Amino acid sequence: MPATPAWPAKSLPRLFVRGELSEGGRLELDPGQANYLGNVMRLGEGAQLLVFDGSSGEWLATVAEAGKKRMTLTVGPRTREPESIPDVWLAFAPVKRTQTDWLVEKATELGVAKLIPVMTQRTVAERVKLDRLRSIAVEAAEQCGRTRLPEIAEPLSLKQLLEGRDSSRPLYFADEGGGEPPSSSFNPGPALILTGPEGGFTDDERATIRATAGAVPVSLGPRILRAETAALAALAAFMAIAGDWR
Repeated sequence: MPATPAWPAKSLPRLFVRGELSEGGRLELDPGQANYLGNVMRLGEGAQLLVFDGSSGEWLATVAEAGKKRMTLTVGPRTREPESIPDVWLAFAPVKRTQTDWLVEKATELGVAKLIPVMTQRTVAERVKLDRLRSIAVEAAEQCGRTRLPEIAEPLSLKQLLEGRDSSRPLYFADEGGGEPPSSSFNPGPALILTGPEGGFTDDERATIRATAGAVPVSLGPRILRAETAALAALAAFMAIAGDWR
């Protein structure tokens, strides 16, 4: 069964590529990308697509050469400048693989700048496959029109996160025990949003977070949210109140 394209129907294919882009340059795609575009999408010489490298914006490209497992592009004019995104980081406790994949995909679509897996006392995931999460972020960025990829950091323990953070970056803590609503908590500027695992933070963890300099407890409403829902709800609320949805 053919793979599902990572872009909307009736639009030019959109592809993340490694390597700096510039008008007039030539780009050799990796075998996987060449196979997909050539054999699944049936793009041949002369076909156009959009490419981005995560730093220089988006560019129009043309297939210059196409083979069974190779494809060369010629880079044309820049179609979009690099996007400007809010400096908002999401620190989340990983859950089961499917839900974590979904969280990363949707957080990328929402415009997060950095994702930080945080291991807590109740975190169910024993390890996090960063290469997989980065691939999911790439696919989401291709689909939603982003020109920058979110950074996905190495997993940290909750202690490492709290002790190593820059205290000038506000820490918005989604506290199931109560806090102020997002509308009176979130402010424009750099932000670190912290959400917990299945079952929530332990009482000791909550007390430690609340005692951290710059921590702002935030309530996400009267209902109990799944861990991945809480993370995305907090991020969406920030974007609406203090981010680039205003």
